[in-house]
Amino acid sequence: MGESVNLGGLESEDIEEEERAAFEDIEDQRLEIPPELEFIRDIPVKISVEMGRASIVVKELLRMNVNQIVEVDKRVGEPLAILVNDQVVARGEVVVINDKFGIRLTDIVNPLEQGLLE
Repeated sequence: MGESVNLGGLESEDIEEEERAAFEDIEDQRLEIPPELEFIRDIPVKISVEMGRASIVVKELLRMNVNQIVEVDKRVGEPLAILVNDQVVARGEVVVINDKFGIRLTDIVNPLEQGLLE
């Protein structure tokens, strides 16, 4: 069996409880697209979700094995970063929908704060 890392006592019943959590209302934060930028609506973009990061040295990388767990810097329940083309655009929480993972947006990052628009 592979190595494991302490995940703060998380057990499968804790995960089930998270799936059934009730959602609170969140303020609508949608961005409006100015009419002169309507042409960008159909441009495809890649969305990814970052659940955390970890730094390791090469010797640890070379020792990695199937079933090994890599501990990341996020705690259970912390918002996950939602990226579009490698830029953080929102934060959210994991949900389960029909046996698939999803992300419920909890915060939209202001593009002016990110330096994406001027």
